[in-house]
Amino acid sequence: MKHFLLALVMAGVCAMAQAHETDNKGYVLVIHGGAGTILKKNMSAEKEAAIRAKLEEALRTGQAILDRGGEAVEAVVATIKVMENSPLFNAGKGAVFNHEGQNEMDASLMDGRDLNAGAVAGVTHVKNPITLAREVMTNSKHVMLSGKGAEEFAHTRDIEMVDPAYFRTEKRWNQLQKALKKDTVLLDHDQEQKFGTVGAAALDSHGNLAAGTSTGGMTNKRWNRIGDSPVIGAGTYADNNSCALSATGHGEFFIRAAVAHSVCALMEYKGLTLQQAADEIIMNKLVKMGGEGGIIAVDGKGNVSMTFNTEGMYRGYIKGHEKPVIGIYKE
Repeated sequence: MKHFLLALVMAGVCAMAQAHETDNKGYVLVIHGGAGTILKKNMSAEKEAAIRAKLEEALRTGQAILDRGGEAVEAVVATIKVMENSPLFNAGKGAVFNHEGQNEMDASLMDGRDLNAGAVAGVTHVKNPITLAREVMTNSKHVMLSGKGAEEFAHTRDIEMVDPAYFRTEKRWNQLQKALKKDTVLLDHDQEQKFGTVGAAALDSHGNLAAGTSTGGMTNKRWNRIGDSPVIGAGTYADNNSCALSATGHGEFFIRAAVAHSVCALMEYKGLTLQQAADEIIMNKLVKMGGEGGIIAVDGKGNVSMTFNTEGMYRGYIKGHEKPVIGIYKE
């Protein structure tokens, strides 16, 4: 009898382990760190290694959450925070300077289960704008907050705030000085502006999708300019009926083309595959408009797209326990 009971217990343990493995088999996480004129000849081995390592760290952070059955929204926020905390990308710690010598940051987040979304624009004291975007989504009646109002809300939600000096890096400051001398703005994809907007999209083991994006915008931007990153439907979109997507590139074009929603709409209403929809918008419509950039996306079946019309895009994805795939250049 004891042997029989022991066998039942062991069988139950094995069944639980197998169920856990099955529950987590279908998760996918895909990320980007900006698109632009990214050429191997201009990249030192040390810099490339640092970028690849940070992209993998971001992927592994999200993977750990998804592997334990965590939600897509949670994984997206944690993944983006890793990149926001690195000076390698134009978001959070690595945000570029505006014309007045300030770091104005934008971020957005969307949940594919119910189309709930949150976004912030023009914040200057929020350490991780993506965390504030999540608070707007889950703990306010609004979708987008900006400037001082967004930061007032941040205080009510105990979001970590920092002195603006935290965001200053000499590399970004020097980029601003060059832009001021040329009296121009520098985009993520300009030759001197290789480090860009960050984003993530995830499919969790429950079949739900989510996406988020975070950026510092353009170097030397003026008049509180806001790009596509905090605009739901332009820089970020997620819908369980189609896909979860984050964009990077020349924001004005992405807003005009409603890039993120357009890709999802082509899938939902015309029956295109994720890659077909991505190609139609990024490689056709956007190119005809003169817009440069790219997207990362995942659909409900776990298909991934990392499509861009520039010379390169920092990007990567991981599926379940598989080895992460990371890319930088056009390949």
